[in-house]
Amino acid sequence: MVRSYKIAIIGGTGKVGKHIATHAIQKGYAVRMLVRNPEKLLHKNNAIEIVKGQVQDIENIRELLKDCQVVINTFGQPPKEEPIYSKVTTNIFKVMKELNINRYIGVSGGSLTIKEDKKSMMNRLGAKIFEVFLSKMMQDKKLEWEFLLNNKQIKWTLIRLPFVKDSLTSNQIKENLTDMPGTKITNEDIATFIIDHIDNTKYVHKAPFISH
Repeated sequence: MVRSYKIAIIGGTGKVGKHIATHAIQKGYAVRMLVRNPEKLLHKNNAIEIVKGQVQDIENIRELLKDCQVVINTFGQPPKEEPIYSKVTTNIFKVMKELNINRYIGVSGGSLTIKEDKKSMMNRLGAKIFEVFLSKMMQDKKLEWEFLLNNKQIKWTLIRLPFVKDSLTSNQIKENLTDMPGTKITNEDIATFIIDHIDNTKYVHKAPFISH
């Protein structure tokens, strides 16, 4: 039986986020979403509570997280702006602690390499290319990871993704803790995996790779 959580979604208007909101509602969860421009929402749903605001504003985060039990963060870095993943996650955790919320699921790229990884030669090369050409973003992603490692009181999971296909097609999801098992995944399956792991403690304080 699904517990009657209210889920706060950050990045809910993105390609992955809208699937997560749909899956959450189908599972019987209440959903609240942070949206910069509600008037631009293409898929309006009366079951989704909208908070107008920006992820950079901690007061907007407070309004979003109030009365929620779970936070899902699929925020995407705005193009041509300084990376803010680590700052956003820091603010989210600050508010979560204030409000006694202890379940957080976030996403990152498969190019993020951590100490326990045993990546294949191809995946190590791919990560190096990201570090060279997107150095600021990757440094910020590393800062976010270090921040998570130092916050064990919150039950967090960081899911590392390969190339994402905007598709409703569903395939078997492969999981691995030390290397990316494939090259692609669909938004539909990312959403399924995230919602299925809200109450699953398998990857608490871990960063699994998922793919097809």
